[in-house]
Order: sequence, then structure tokens, then C-alpha cells
Amino acid sequence: MENGDRAGAGAGAVGSAGSLGLRVGQAVFSSASLLFMSVGVEFFSYTAFCFLVTIMGLVIPWSCTLAMIDVYSVFVGCPLRVPGVMFIVVVGDWVLSVLSFAAACSSAAVIDLLLEFHGSQCSPRFCGRYQLSAMMAFLSWFLTAASAIFNFWFVASM
Repeated sequence: MENGDRAGAGAGAVGSAGSLGLRVGQAVFSSASLLFMSVGVEFFSYTAFCFLVTIMGLVIPWSCTLAMIDVYSVFVGCPLRVPGVMFIVVVGDWVLSVLSFAAACSSAAVIDLLLEFHGSQCSPRFCGRYQLSAMMAFLSWFLTAASAIFNFWFVASM
């Protein structure tokens, strides 16, 4: 295949402008989730919240590193097309996507349980921040899953 034939397959793959947008979104939503969960809130009382903070803490450097690669690739015009590196990116995206989804779901379940007790276990200020954090984690997961699918599609078409 020639490069022109594969242009559509790499639309969201590493080294493209689409990937840059996805990575910046992941970093922003992961950072927001981490900030809503950890600033001024006692999240460490619940394991699910600690799990969310840990996973968002892993997604941020992963997304920022790949965003820097995307910036270089977009501005220099030399996209990353090394099969071994692309395989690592695909595996990393899938692992972080699954972990992000698990962390967001577990946090949302704990929040729902806390609210089920009519706020007796959670003040409205804290529960609202927990909910925002879980929502941002779901948005980050969605973008991470999209990156994983685009990169897998690209690797499968190489």
C-alpha cells in the first residue's frame, strides 16, 4: 500500500492532528477528575476513589507524552509509523482505557451508594465534587477508548 491509501486509516492514530486533539482532551479531563477528587476533599476514605486518583495519575503523563509526540509529528510532518512503537501505544491505550473505565465505574457506584443514604455519609459539597470527578473520568475514558480504537485500526491496516 502507498501512503495515500492509508491516509484515512491514520486519521486518529499517533502522529496525526486527530490524535493530538484526543490526547489533549484526555489530559484535560483526567486532570480535572484528579483535581475535583483530591483538592480539599477527603477521598482516601474510599478505595474506589483512591483507585480513580491512581489511574488518572497514570493517564495524565501517558497522554501528555503522546501529545508531545503528536505535536512534533504534526509540525514536522513526519508521523510515527514504527510498528513496534505503535504496538506499545495500542497496548498502553487499551490497558489505560480498561483501567479508566473500571475506576470511573467504581467511583460512580460508591457515589451512588453514598447518596442512597440520603447524604448522611457524604456532605453535598463533597458528593458534588465526587460526581464531577467521576463524570470527568468517564469523559477521559471515552477519549482514551477512541484513541485505542483508532490506533488499533491503524496497526491492523499496516
